Amino acid sequence: MTTTRLTRYDRSMLRLMNDRRGQAWYATAARRRLAVAAHITLTVAIGGLMTHFFLAEGEPLWPVAVMAVLLLPWMVATGVINGATRGLLELREHVLDERQSAERTRVLARAHRMTTLLLAAVAVALLITGGVAGDAPKAFAAPLLIAVLVVHWLMPLWVAGLRAQDEPAEDDALEAEAAAPAA
Repeated sequence: MTTTRLTRYDRSMLRLMNDRRGQAWYATAARRRLAVAAHITLTVAIGGLMTHFFLAEGEPLWPVAVMAVLLLPWMVATGVINGATRGLLELREHVLDERQSAERTRVLARAHRMTTLLLAAVAVALLITGGVAGDAPKAFAAPLLIAVLVVHWLMPLWVAGLRAQDEPAEDDALEAEAAAPAA
């Protein structure tokens, strides 16, 4: 950490993001991938329900109720990913050490590239659909742009969750210390 004084918010977020009580949820790469996959699936489901609700005329409120139910596991998955990355994207820059700051830069750069490719694919799909249909699909433009905005917002979290490394086992750390020559 730098010499910048930490605020009460910084200290509480640092303590929360480094709380190891939920470590079993993200201890292995397979569990982290599962958490990211669940988060992506829940995001798509919530977005699909939201799109259905806004595009369907005279539709009852059932999509809103299902979205509200899906938000709880979505928030849990978000917490699992944040725990796995030790708050890489949630903590302020001055709270991160040099390694974390460099990893945050790499994650954001990779997420930016992925989002750029996604935006290009969406633009091409809209142009092709508009060319085939003879008119741009106006009804789907706003929900599609909102979906891309959500992906742009969440892509760094997904990339960070997929790039997170396993914690060293306590036995391995103790053996490494014992094997190291005394200086």
